[in-house]
Amino acid sequence: MTGYERGFMEGTRGTQAVDWEQRIDTRRLRRERTERALERLEETDLGAVLLVSDPNIRYVTGLAMTGGSGADHYTVLTEEGDIVHWDTADHASDQRANCPWLEDVRYACPGLGNVPRASGSASAREFLLSTMAETVDEALEEYGVADETLGLDVDSPALVAALEERGLEVDVSTARSAMESARAIKTDDEIECLRMVAAICEAGFQRIAEETKPGKRETEVWGEAVSELWRHGAFVGGGYLTSGPNTWPKHQANSTDRVIRPGDLVYADFYNVGYLGYRSCYYRTFSVGEPTEEQREAYRTARDNLYDVLERIEPGATTDEIARGFPDMDGEHAEYYDADEHWQLTTNHWAHGLGLQLYEVPLVWRGLSLDHPIEIEEGMTMAVETQEPAGRQGVRVEEMVVVREDGVEILSQWPVEEITVLEYQ
Repeated sequence: MTGYERGFMEGTRGTQAVDWEQRIDTRRLRRERTERALERLEETDLGAVLLVSDPNIRYVTGLAMTGGSGADHYTVLTEEGDIVHWDTADHASDQRANCPWLEDVRYACPGLGNVPRASGSASAREFLLSTMAETVDEALEEYGVADETLGLDVDSPALVAALEERGLEVDVSTARSAMESARAIKTDDEIECLRMVAAICEAGFQRIAEETKPGKRETEVWGEAVSELWRHGAFVGGGYLTSGPNTWPKHQANSTDRVIRPGDLVYADFYNVGYLGYRSCYYRTFSVGEPTEEQREAYRTARDNLYDVLERIEPGATTDEIARGFPDMDGEHAEYYDADEHWQLTTNHWAHGLGLQLYEVPLVWRGLSLDHPIEIEEGMTMAVETQEPAGRQGVRVEEMVVVREDGVEILSQWPVEEITVLEYQ
């Protein structure tokens, strides 16, 4: 559905580094991300930003942050491009030895997150927070930006107060917006990372196709799929497989010990699977044996809804225009949920940005976008997902895409036209 033609390096040639072929250039990946963050910083009145959010730290430093922050690591980026990183003892010493692009790595005193929370002591928490603020202030003095406004990418009144006690002027909203803007448009290497993780997910779907049969439990099949993902070098931070009546509505426990039976619909969601930090979100639906006509029709509805939305995505389009391609309240089956407003139906039909986090800019959703639209730009990446009930079961389908000049390039390639039928004996 797009005229985009892939270039030489595009198309997931392999997960390893080689000297005989151009693949993902990790040096360029790090450099271009830091440059983009610095460009956004230079557009503000900030002299530096203090990054506590893991994805922002990885974006600027290239360090392997894996998820939600315990705040035992943090980074300063100055307007001159200087980077100071603080981390736990083992990590910091490892980074000094193995990350030559980072010239200033220091030992962290975590004033937020797991360490102060576990201390059980108000005085300990005060010590940690004040020491963190003190060491950040010292670094800002060393790099000549202590008299300028410091941006902070998390909304922590306690940290803001501790920094202000040191005489620093702190701005939370500007730093957060600058980093969101920097990360919204992906570089070529970032897009290739997302292609790679889509390909790895497809290896997982193949394992599901091979392992799913009557008598297998959801957790057994999912375990085999996860093993395949790890074999390809992925980080697995989420995902699930569900079957039969657990597919509508989606089961709260995700994968369970339910035994798969003939005639079941099965779907899997490879979300938060990472390659070099870049996260997937990728649904596909399977049928154990030939699906019924009701199930085929439900699948066609979900797929058509998905592709109606994809046809609307292009540079310059706004998220309210795109969101109108998703089902209205009737199409959402709002009566099933006893819902009156779209905001009550989070995650059923929407599109969300992908990158170093599972949810990034942009978000396209009837519950939000109609009244709060933003503009789509070339280079944004996202996952678009839909669902539809089929009697006591349901289907889900999702594509990972990048916005191109002439529409979207679909990064996910597992067949989507029809439900994947799984034969068994």
